[in-house]
Amino acid sequence: MHRRFFLSGAAGAVALPLTGPSARANTVSGDAMPWGSLEVVAAFDGPGPSGIAVTPTGRIFVGFPRHADNHDKATLAELRGGTLVPYPNAAMSLPSDAAPAHRLVSVHGMTTDTRGRLWAIDDGKIVGRPIPPGAAKIIGIDPATDDVIAHIVLTPPAMRPDSHMNDLRVDLTHGEKGTAYVADSSFGTSPALVVVDIASGRQRRVLADHPSTRPEPGFLAVLEGRPLRYDPSHPTFPVGGVDSITLSADSRRLYYSPLTSRRLYSIPTALIADFTTTEVQLAAGVVDHGEKVMTDGLATDGQDRIYLTAGEHDAIMRRHPDGHVEVVVRDPRIIWPDGIFATDTHVYCTLGQWNRLPGFNGGRDLRQPPYLLVRAPLDGPPVIDRKA
Repeated sequence: MHRRFFLSGAAGAVALPLTGPSARANTVSGDAMPWGSLEVVAAFDGPGPSGIAVTPTGRIFVGFPRHADNHDKATLAELRGGTLVPYPNAAMSLPSDAAPAHRLVSVHGMTTDTRGRLWAIDDGKIVGRPIPPGAAKIIGIDPATDDVIAHIVLTPPAMRPDSHMNDLRVDLTHGEKGTAYVADSSFGTSPALVVVDIASGRQRRVLADHPSTRPEPGFLAVLEGRPLRYDPSHPTFPVGGVDSITLSADSRRLYYSPLTSRRLYSIPTALIADFTTTEVQLAAGVVDHGEKVMTDGLATDGQDRIYLTAGEHDAIMRRHPDGHVEVVVRDPRIIWPDGIFATDTHVYCTLGQWNRLPGFNGGRDLRQPPYLLVRAPLDGPPVIDRKA
């Protein structure tokens, strides 16, 4: 059956046939329709959340950085009964006059290791101020005792004045006490991966000049319906180099991606954890796994599936080991999904609305609290990237 619509013009109304899929009345883009099951775990009226980690026993930890909003709340907190409790204690997590090396300044990404211990990266940055010595650091905490088990200050040349130590993963299969891999997306234009031996504190900066860690020139993002072109001098959305980072389920590969990119890369951990390897050897070991969505966070589940924050699509997606991608959940409340963490049953994600910050919107703060921590079940019906 043909349906008709009318175009009004100078010569009068003209009837045109309308056929095919578009003939359905009142249709909307599938990208605008919610999919899957989204549960709000917590809503925060204070600062915006970034990092998220969940222990095997179900304890939930959230990071609230200060590099975009110099707030007076806890920068690392545990969610207990709907209340945020400074973690591991108020003296470390709340603002104080203590030296930056001895307190948490701006916790960003976080993770757990295979023993269920919590690890966080403190980017050390207060908005509008340079990063003071000792402020950027890796912190390890054992939730069984709430004791700090590792405290490693990041120093030059691994650390740069414009570093943005964004996220981290901890690999217990290399090094006496493990190896940490840090994504330095850079507050400037100098991204790299930073490798840290936890036992000794030895650290080095790698792949700083490799395309896999750098933003893509001319990158075009579409956020909340707005096409935005990458301009490092005048950014109109959150941009940067290597940002998303995750380990394979067996810790044999480190996966990563620049924020301003849609490509997924990996490198063997046996190669990058070895401090004797050269930049040439490291570059030769990088694998380009092809295109994905733009991501600010990656997480891996026990089946080696990689979860992708998909801010351009108000969604969380999942990449299988064979490379195919599916939608786990899509919802208009998913505004700039940031930190992401996969348990055996759910994928958790923080929604910081970072693209709405005043610095990206002509001085107007477009964020609309509360900021959400959400989760979706891993076993919901997926939307698969099947060929048409």
